[in-house]
Amino acid sequence: MIVVTGATGNIGRPLTRALAEAGQQVTAVSRRPAAVPEGVRHLVADLYEPAELRPALAGAAALFLLLAGDLHAAGAGPAELVGEAVAAGVRRVVLLSSQGVVTRPFGPTRIAMRELEGAVRESGAEWAVLQPGGFASNALWWAESVRTQGLVAAPFGDVGVPVVDPADIAAVAAACLLDDRHAGGVYQLTGPEVISPRQQTAALAGALGAPVRFHELTRAEARAAMSRAMPAELADDTLDILGAPNPAELRISPDVERVLGRAPRPFAAWAGRNAAAFR
Repeated sequence: MIVVTGATGNIGRPLTRALAEAGQQVTAVSRRPAAVPEGVRHLVADLYEPAELRPALAGAAALFLLLAGDLHAAGAGPAELVGEAVAAGVRRVVLLSSQGVVTRPFGPTRIAMRELEGAVRESGAEWAVLQPGGFASNALWWAESVRTQGLVAAPFGDVGVPVVDPADIAAVAAACLLDDRHAGGVYQLTGPEVISPRQQTAALAGALGAPVRFHELTRAEARAAMSRAMPAELADDTLDILGAPNPAELRISPDVERVLGRAPRPFAAWAGRNAAAFR
């Protein structure tokens, strides 16, 4: 049996579906009740309290570990989740980490994630680590303003990074959970192209068949908005990358294609699949 945390989000949802379609027994874990695919067991647990994960882990062979934003904050103890998994007999852990662990290792949230990577590697279980860059689905932050005003408001309008489709992250995670060849793998996951917020706006307009305007926010305006949904230090780390990506953060990684045997999906494909959220 495979446990998927964050099972109702942009990565966990397609991962849960893919595992179920592959004939796996799956336990989907989320903070709130939610619909899951037929045949999937769903449990509510708050990973900020690691003991709440114990009922899900009973009898599990593998764990996909995805942390919500507050588990990146000071005082959180996500490494305890790894201890709970190993104590329950979990034999394989696939961790959703971050590209920033490598590209900006001394950011406050990156230090915590690097420590968690270390806990996974030293746990005694088989492991794989996924280090994605920015997510295409971060564009959902703009959904309400696009629906109501035909407007995207974002900082650093002409600075791009190679955002990755969460469905590609989920597909790589499924491969790592199911295929022994990926044990000990560390995969940096990006999309196939560097794309700026202004260019993403144009792709959304194309998917919608309607004009969408772009308005550039200051860093301070963006930080204020982001800090309402995540720890301020995580907002700062994210804005540092978005505003001035270094060469490693601009690199198009081959790892999605290496694992899946196909190129990663471009942002326009994500926009087309998710256009309904912006209408």
